[in-house]
Amino acid sequence: MEAIISAVLGDLVGRAISFVVEKHHEQTTAEDLQRLRKLLLRISAVVEEAEGRHVTNRGMIHQASTMREQMFKGYYLLDAFRCREKKTGDEEVSRFLFAESNFNPAKRFRRLSSNTQIESTVIVRVSSQELKQVVLGLESMVVDMNEFAIFLMSYPRMYRQPYGAYLFVDKYMFGCQMEREQAISFLLQAEPPYGNVGVLPIVGSALVGKSTLVDHVCNDERVQNHFSLILLYIGNNLQDETMTTFRDHCVIKHQNISLDEEKSLVVIELLGDVDKGVWKRLLHSSERCMPHGSKIIITSRSEKVASLGTTEAVRLNYLSKEAYWYFFRMLVFGSTDPEEQPKLTSIAMEIALEMRESFIYAYVVAALLRENFSARFWCRVLRHLREHRQKNILLLGECPVDEEQPRYVWSMAKRRQGSEDIKFYLQGCHPQKGPVSHGEIPKITVMDLLSGTWSAMPRGKFEVLSWRSLIPPYYSYTTVCEFVRHESSTTA
Repeated sequence: MEAIISAVLGDLVGRAISFVVEKHHEQTTAEDLQRLRKLLLRISAVVEEAEGRHVTNRGMIHQASTMREQMFKGYYLLDAFRCREKKTGDEEVSRFLFAESNFNPAKRFRRLSSNTQIESTVIVRVSSQELKQVVLGLESMVVDMNEFAIFLMSYPRMYRQPYGAYLFVDKYMFGCQMEREQAISFLLQAEPPYGNVGVLPIVGSALVGKSTLVDHVCNDERVQNHFSLILLYIGNNLQDETMTTFRDHCVIKHQNISLDEEKSLVVIELLGDVDKGVWKRLLHSSERCMPHGSKIIITSRSEKVASLGTTEAVRLNYLSKEAYWYFFRMLVFGSTDPEEQPKLTSIAMEIALEMRESFIYAYVVAALLRENFSARFWCRVLRHLREHRQKNILLLGECPVDEEQPRYVWSMAKRRQGSEDIKFYLQGCHPQKGPVSHGEIPKITVMDLLSGTWSAMPRGKFEVLSWRSLIPPYYSYTTVCEFVRHESSTTA
């Protein structure tokens, strides 16, 4: 009997200690979240001010970029903890936002399987530690922020910038402010009296924003007031080009005849690779006919292009998951505080994790979610995104990471054509991008495919408008799709 009583008392004492520790942990986390909210308000105000000024100091640009990244991480953690505090009880949204994928991590998947209570405790503990680290990091930044803000006031404001991020997030370039200022700083830098033509390489994967960055740089008033002529060349490679044919294949992007000194900026967008021998020959020819002080920007997906520059290459990468969530939350919620809708925020965070940091997916899915602010509809979008991923793995052997890989396109339509449900489409070729003014825009959009709002279902291959950009270079992204099969099913 004494042994039983001792065991019961020991269990009760253990439970009491665990309860006290857990309450202390929850109180500490709540205090950290409150500190994080206040810090984010201060940091975001300074970051917005920095993005609205022509900052030329490389150190300040780097500091502003670091502050912005920490701000993204802070908002991600804040929203994630808010979601955990609000238990929805919905199986569609009861997943863990910080769980890593069982698949190849390069594919940016997250684990979607059920988890035990022990796993949950470990994940929460790790997340709390990460929360504390972010809070300490932001507090350290705030200590030195006064000096940064004073220096910031000495730089002139941008005209028409920045846009109200929560209102016009689709009308300005997101996440590349440091890279833009790095490129502009190189272009405005004076060249030695007898130096070679300066070359700036810009390297990045497909659809990461190389053309968008270059257009924003070329449209900057400082650049347009510095160069009398800005030319654009687009080609697979430079293999068959001479200086004469190269100039004939260029398009004039900007011309300023009022400048006293002639300087040219040549932008070369390569769709393929370039041979070093061909490049040296063309560069040597250009140096003899280009005015002193002229510059060249060359963009490519190939890392080899980085070695062709006379300065450090600008490298563009996909957004981190924290930055991507900040971008997506602004697209979806706009000026609305996500804290007011914790259940929708939880679903939106999981949807963001499913989209693999794709800008086009973000715009399309955000537009779909804004049409219907109900948790049930958002859960349905999340379910179809997961089914889309699983079907690509089953049918293609993998879920495509690159936007240009063929894939099955997911559809939420419940319509019928004849007696069969319309279920799958195959992306038959790479997305084509071009200015909106060139060519005819497809009448069918991706939104039509997702929601089933087309008037008549095309047969065979047909073009679909994936997305239409509202910022330079105003590309419209189109995809060739092909209807590949019908399914007789009554499921959604």
